[in-house]
Amino acid sequence: MVVRPPVPKREAMRYVKVFMSPEDGDLHPAAENLADNPNVSRQAIQHLNLLNDGTAVTLSRLRGDRTELERILSETEDILRYDVSEAGDDLQAYIHFVPNATTLALMELTREHELVLDTPVEYNSDGSIRVSVIGQDDTVQKAIDHVPDNVRLELEQLSDYDPELRELSSLLTDRQREILDAAVEVGYYRVPRNATHEDIADLVGISTTTVGEHLRKIEARLLSEIAK
Repeated sequence: MVVRPPVPKREAMRYVKVFMSPEDGDLHPAAENLADNPNVSRQAIQHLNLLNDGTAVTLSRLRGDRTELERILSETEDILRYDVSEAGDDLQAYIHFVPNATTLALMELTREHELVLDTPVEYNSDGSIRVSVIGQDDTVQKAIDHVPDNVRLELEQLSDYDPELRELSSLLTDRQREILDAAVEVGYYRVPRNATHEDIADLVGISTTTVGEHLRKIEARLLSEIAK
């Protein structure tokens, strides 16, 4: 008789999205110098990795004046190296930096609790950061319990992880995801609808005509995929 080892119990995978407001520091290494600068704005962190030597690298998407951004990065003490390039209407910055205590603690949480950071990490109009992670049910809760005291969290979404929904999201461009998230945030898709194209345009900083064009493309792309 063949004795088969017991099949380990599979724990539920959870998808968690939170608004994060660090009171001291930010995930972006030049956050303090960028926060009040009218010529450059942070849009999203596309990748963020902690290296074995305790330094970190990030690939960020920003908008504004390239020369001003390069000046800010060159004058930020904890940045070891950077490279800025243009990506359509946006700027893309690769930055190697020494993380502050808050950033280091948050990044070590994801490593310690084996969480997957679901990028991009998005910046909201009020300066808070929208962060999404994927992990096992019990470890997600433990990680939340160990978030540093100087970081304020507001839960936006807690649900079972559905890979098919994430695949749908991957069909959209970064700009389309930004506009779709803004539409959801202001209540455009609530029933009854309590927001307009103008509300989305004000939040994202584009014209109402452009919002309408993007939403039509987003809806057509997602609906055509669902209908397959």
